[in-house]
Amino acid sequence: MFLQNLRAKVGARLNGESESGFTLIELLVVMLILGILAAIALPAFFNQKDKAGDAKAKEYAHSAQVAMETCATDRGGTYGGCTIDVLRDIEPSIPTSGVSATPDTPTGGYTVVADGEKGTFSVVRAANGALSFPCSAGGQGGCTDDGTAGGVGTWGEPTGNPVTP
Repeated sequence: MFLQNLRAKVGARLNGESESGFTLIELLVVMLILGILAAIALPAFFNQKDKAGDAKAKEYAHSAQVAMETCATDRGGTYGGCTIDVLRDIEPSIPTSGVSATPDTPTGGYTVVADGEKGTFSVVRAANGALSFPCSAGGQGGCTDDGTAGGVGTWGEPTGNPVTP
């Protein structure tokens, strides 16, 4: 009886009956599919840190712009004396490095610049009140490429309408 059971088990084993598991080909196909999915997905995640840094720079530039307008309102409509330290007193979320603000005292405008991961993001107010949003990372990090040499572009909605403080 024992020998008959042993022969049956050995015979079934040799014939491939009652075996479970995956073949080598099946495992290789699964690994190939996972490799293809990883090759598609991973590049999309690698530049997320740079995008986040550029978004933070845009946020800082906008915060400094709002603080600059608040400063001008407090000073009777003039941007003179609205230094970055005064802007930080108005808006404490402006960092101590990576953001600069320059009032154009004779013309009545200003320039705010914030450093991002890929380049700089600026807000420029002309003397007539028109705003422009130049950036130095054309085609990257939310900075559209305007086709000029040097990779200069824009990042916001430029307005030709004067903004009164």
